[in-house]
Amino acid sequence: MSLQEQFAQAQAESKNLPERPDNMTLLKIYALYKQGSSGDATGERPGMTDFVNRAKFDAWAALKGTSQEDAMQQYIDLIEELKG
Repeated sequence: MSLQEQFAQAQAESKNLPERPDNMTLLKIYALYKQGSSGDATGERPGMTDFVNRAKFDAWAALKGTSQEDAMQQYIDLIEELKG
């Protein structure tokens, strides 16, 4: 199975985890997914009153420079780990 196929499978499996991950893990999942699918963070950083989207953007921006392939593999590994 190709990395892209594994990434798509992990994305589907992320919706059926045995328990909901904590917020920091959810941010990591989001950031790795965005980096793996879109590359480095783009656009404006959300304003201070938009806490959720600002945290998501910051988590994604922290991965700047990580290759999409590396981010995909980290995402796959994290979802596998969370599946138990």
